[in-house]
Order: sequence, then C-alpha cells, then structure tokens
Amino acid sequence: MNNKLHWTTILAEKSLLAIIGVATCIAVGQQIWTMWLAQHVYLADLFMLFIFVEVIGMIGAFYSTSRIPVTLPIIIAITALCRLIILHSKEMQELQLLGESGAILILAAAAYLMSLKDKLSLEKMRIRDEKDQTDLV
Repeated sequence: MNNKLHWTTILAEKSLLAIIGVATCIAVGQQIWTMWLAQHVYLADLFMLFIFVEVIGMIGAFYSTSRIPVTLPIIIAITALCRLIILHSKEMQELQLLGESGAILILAAAAYLMSLKDKLSLEKMRIRDEKDQTDLV
C-alpha cells in the first residue's frame, strides 16, 4: 500500500517546489521593479535578492539530487537574520540584537556540523563502494 501511494508524495513535493520556484521568481521581479521605481538600491534590497537566489539554488539542488541539503536552509536563515539586524539595528534593544547575533552563531555552528556529517557520510559511501569493488574481484 505504501509503495502504491509513494508517487503522490513525490508528485506533491515536486509540484510544491515548482510553485515555490515560480513564486520566488515573481518576488525577484517585484523586488527589482521596486528598486527600479525608487531609482535606488539599498543594502536590504541586495540581501533580499541574495535570499531569493539561495531559495532558487535550494530548489535546483533538490531537482538535481532529489534531496535538499540541510545546510542551504540554515544559510538562508543566517542571511535573513543578518538582513533583520541591518534593517532594524538602530531601533533594536541591545538584548534583542545580542539574541539575533547569538542565533546566527548557533546556525553557523549547525551548518558547520552538518557539513562535517555530510563529509563523513560521503567517506562511508566511498569506503563501502571500494569494499563492494574488492568483493567482486
């Protein structure tokens, strides 16, 4: 039963990611149009465009590998927090600024740990493949 319904999960996941991709491209167009009308590009605009690029990259990574690397959403979160700090740092209370900075540090540590885990997993796959090759000989 589960194998028969598995295609629905795959179809829903790919469809929703396609919708997110299209919506992200629309948001990019709106952001660029807003900058064009204002005749000015602010640092916050560039951060927003960078977040959009990361979302599109995450979708592209899913379509090419059928999995979303965990580090990409973490990097998007770090960029979003940096954008918030830059936009609102003058109005922020010191404790809130410290909290958001701490969150960036925690997310950066998590991304680093996840990259170590990925390297370890790739190493295990390489060793397993080498073992399989020697078993065939």
